[in-house]
Amino acid sequence: MKYLFFIFPAFLFFSSCSDEIKQDEQAEEIEEPVLVEEYGYILNDFNVIRDTIRPGDTFGGILSEYGVSQNKIFEIATGFRDHFDVRRIGIGKPYVLLNSKDSLNQTQVFIYETNKVDYAVIDLRDSISVVHEKKPVTLIEKEASGIITSSLSATMAENNLSPYMTDRLANIYAWTINFFQLQPGDNFKVIYTEKFISDSIPGGLDEIKAAYFEHRGRPIYAFNFKPENEADMIRDYYDDEANNLRRAFLKAPVKFSRISSRYNLNRRIAYYGYKVRPHKGTDFAAPVGTPILATADGVVTKAERRGGNGIYVKIKHNPTYETQYLHMKKYNVRVGQYVRQGDVIGWVGMTGNTGGPHVCYRFWKNGRQVDPFREDLPKTEPLNAKYHDEYYAKIRPLRERLDCIVN
Repeated sequence: MKYLFFIFPAFLFFSSCSDEIKQDEQAEEIEEPVLVEEYGYILNDFNVIRDTIRPGDTFGGILSEYGVSQNKIFEIATGFRDHFDVRRIGIGKPYVLLNSKDSLNQTQVFIYETNKVDYAVIDLRDSISVVHEKKPVTLIEKEASGIITSSLSATMAENNLSPYMTDRLANIYAWTINFFQLQPGDNFKVIYTEKFISDSIPGGLDEIKAAYFEHRGRPIYAFNFKPENEADMIRDYYDDEANNLRRAFLKAPVKFSRISSRYNLNRRIAYYGYKVRPHKGTDFAAPVGTPILATADGVVTKAERRGGNGIYVKIKHNPTYETQYLHMKKYNVRVGQYVRQGDVIGWVGMTGNTGGPHVCYRFWKNGRQVDPFREDLPKTEPLNAKYHDEYYAKIRPLRERLDCIVN
């Protein structure tokens, strides 16, 4: 009996399987790890530890935990104090350790974030280096608007806008609008830029480029402007007729307060038998501790405590004008000191004759106390006519955009 043997080319099957394995190996080789770069380093090359400064933490203690020698810590603390003062690391500030990828896990780079944008890098490898860097910041232009219901800050919250927007608008219109006398129906529109750190992390309000505020039916435009080729000029806000919105005096010595008692030469008080007791100041009610601002540049002539005035400050602005701020909790200036408009000169209190926390604001003109709200106070100079063409060309599209924003 004959047997027929068939020899199958088994190597073909092995060859096919072998090809599949090679293809799998090639596929695996193609999948390279994604490189993560931050702070100028490839983080894949390190063991990365992120944390914040806690109470009791010290620079030396943090680095010692990860094998950095006391000699290196001492060198940084003494030799690089002008670049990075290790004594000034603050509780709650973030830091990053880039540690070696080995069993030692030793810190090679220490990164300390002073704020959302600025950070210090201490490279401990080889010779020590300390550099200060900034995260990339992108500015995104946005628009916003609102109608006043009760207060500016409440309206901002209702429209999901930053509280810093409140402060910026108050600063821009500090000379032209009484923010403690806003009326329901007053409204605003703004064109502004917002910062984004590393393209994704919100960094807050950058600047207001243009604004519109309608108060008691009066529209007031504000445009941020500085001539292109005038390095010495300051950037300022002007209205639609190129008038500077700044004035020689602020409308009020406190922000977001209310007038609780006006200048009144015929005031009568029941406690004193309804006799005429003139009130030669304007009272601004505010919580104890509210900052009191100098309403104009000047020199402090008095900072003391006396009788019914309580703790007070008096400022001479020029030969014509003086101002006084009464019932402070504490003053923040000294006699002879020169102060700038908006400087904090003290804080609201209840010293002297007062029934509640407020600042009594008194105003002198040529040695006589007057009502500042009835005075035609000096204005700053309007924008020089030689810049008008540049100014109007810049604000024209901004005004058109503001007019198109719907509240």
